[in-house]
Amino acid sequence: MNRKGNWSVEEQASFLKRTGELLARGYPLAEAIDSLSYHLDRKKQKEIRSCIAELKEGYPFFQVLSDLQFNKHLVNYVYFAEQHGGLAEAVIEGSTMVLKREHDYDRLKKLISYPFFLIVLTSILFYFVDQVLLPKFTSLYENMNVETNIFATIISAFSTYVPLAFYFFVIFCLFVAGYYQFIFKNTPVLEQRRKLVSLPIIGKFLKLLYSQNFSVQLSYLFSSGMSIMEALNVFENNKQEPFSMSVGKEIKTILAAGSEFEYAIASFPFFEAELSRIIKHGQENGKLDQELFFYSRHCLAQLEEWTERGMRIVQPVLYSVIGLLIVALYLAILLPMFELLQGI
Repeated sequence: MNRKGNWSVEEQASFLKRTGELLARGYPLAEAIDSLSYHLDRKKQKEIRSCIAELKEGYPFFQVLSDLQFNKHLVNYVYFAEQHGGLAEAVIEGSTMVLKREHDYDRLKKLISYPFFLIVLTSILFYFVDQVLLPKFTSLYENMNVETNIFATIISAFSTYVPLAFYFFVIFCLFVAGYYQFIFKNTPVLEQRRKLVSLPIIGKFLKLLYSQNFSVQLSYLFSSGMSIMEALNVFENNKQEPFSMSVGKEIKTILAAGSEFEYAIASFPFFEAELSRIIKHGQENGKLDQELFFYSRHCLAQLEEWTERGMRIVQPVLYSVIGLLIVALYLAILLPMFELLQGI
């Protein structure tokens, strides 16, 4: 039974994290969820009671969360956790990662919101100066034989090319939306991932993200004693996540053709090349689960570093562009005025 979810991602992750903490203390799943329901509003309490009833009827926890339309990454973590038996630890880790990601999104939105406001304000000021003030001053300076300065030229060029850039951006967005709706969505999921990681800048970030998710889930499955084929079966049976199903099935096909596991992983361009080397090394030393776990931590650290670096770059660049534009607006008007005053 599908229900319309009314939980924010942060609420979902916090709820699951506290659930994992109670599970780690020895609470049964239904009792842990019931205990946490008292801290929620009435509507969510009603949903939680329905969840408990479904759990008692034998529905898996990930299916219950999927019915509540929880974040797909959280549902995916719960699905794999229920397969390998480490529900408490995996739920805590997955929830912590999603909370960190949401926190980074919030920080990025706050970093961009004020510069965005300045851009709108500056655009209004620019339009007023370019369409009203600057033409009058330019006409005055021409009548008084004062040469046009470089800043006025910059403003004029800016007013000419920015609208063209805006129209190009709108056309580009419409093209991307049309491509996504009519072509990309109908492309097999593995081909989608191949295309995404080929994108400049964001492709490297996505490749790290896919490698981190895949390696951490594999590490949990292997640590529970599963063989490679058993772990791949878990991926293939994950009907909540088309990518997991497809990658599990594809790897099994490659293995059936006689390839080694590390070579099968290396054949996918949406995984980091280092992942196949980690798998080979883990198989050689008999600690594949630990090697994959540490590698997932390495990927996560890199993702966090990239996010921090991006945040440190975005705001200064926006402020610099806005500041230069405002300075150019003022100098375009004031410099010729100073020349006139000097000639008096």
